[in-house]
Amino acid sequence: MRTLLIVNPNATSTTPATRDLLAHALESRTQLIVAHTQHRGHAAELAQWAATNEMDLIVVHGGDGTVNETINGFLPLPQVADGQAWIPRLGVIPGGSANVFARSLGIKPDPVAATNQLIDLLSVEKDRRIGLAIADDRWFTFSAGVGLDADVCEAIDHSRANGHAATPARYLRTTVRQFFRAKRREPSVTVRIPGHDPVTGVHYAFVTNASPWTYLDATPVVTNPETSFETGLGVFAMQTMRVLPTLWVARQLLATDGNPKSRNLFRADDVPSVRIEATEPIGLQIDGDFIGRREVVDFTSIPEVLEVIAPRPESGRHN
Repeated sequence: MRTLLIVNPNATSTTPATRDLLAHALESRTQLIVAHTQHRGHAAELAQWAATNEMDLIVVHGGDGTVNETINGFLPLPQVADGQAWIPRLGVIPGGSANVFARSLGIKPDPVAATNQLIDLLSVEKDRRIGLAIADDRWFTFSAGVGLDADVCEAIDHSRANGHAATPARYLRTTVRQFFRAKRREPSVTVRIPGHDPVTGVHYAFVTNASPWTYLDATPVVTNPETSFETGLGVFAMQTMRVLPTLWVARQLLATDGNPKSRNLFRADDVPSVRIEATEPIGLQIDGDFIGRREVVDFTSIPEVLEVIAPRPESGRHN
């Protein structure tokens, strides 16, 4: 088995010791090439090289952004796939701050434990085929959104550029600050889902490909509990910015049963596609990275498109 290990040395929780352990473990099982990312977009370039050279497996040691770059580097979009493209399998060792994709797959959050888990799964040769989603002609693995969460991601990106780590506490403070800034704006978003009436008066919306939507330290934040890598998309659209209704929904997002409901909330699970329109350009985030501002974004679920080295979902559960 020929393997490319992509390491983001600047990711929040990567360390030289963990990188060496992972490389040593993979070297004992595969023909290994190790590459460290050196700039934004480098993971995509490396992944494209691996696919072109028909590598069997790509293992990513980094955060959600590095995983997203990697997938967009080697997995062709449906409209450009020629049916003959070589698609490597994917393994993930968490190395970022949230690691939502890996944790949603059942990969252990500790990098050392995740390395042992990966080697065990490789030895039994049982992979998992999952669905992904597309937004703005780009793959996403677990979440995309417009409005508030995109504003938060943009602010966090600025903080990172200034040398500040993307900690859960920083995310929480940034979310509160961006919420009160956005509170003064009129709702500008309309959500369109096949088979549903248009949802108007939306302030911000999340589109998810898995559950949970994110994590607050070890606590899962659940917007669409019935959404998984084996279903269609989840839609979570808030039609108010008033403080008390928002706090009521936020409390439900952190509840152990995770099933948020409110008359100010539109929610749908297992939908094949979503179109979000805005009367003026609004922020878009994909897998935690701020992409830019858009007036129209189409989101599409693509089932069973990627083979990952991850535990299979337990009976009765999707994720």
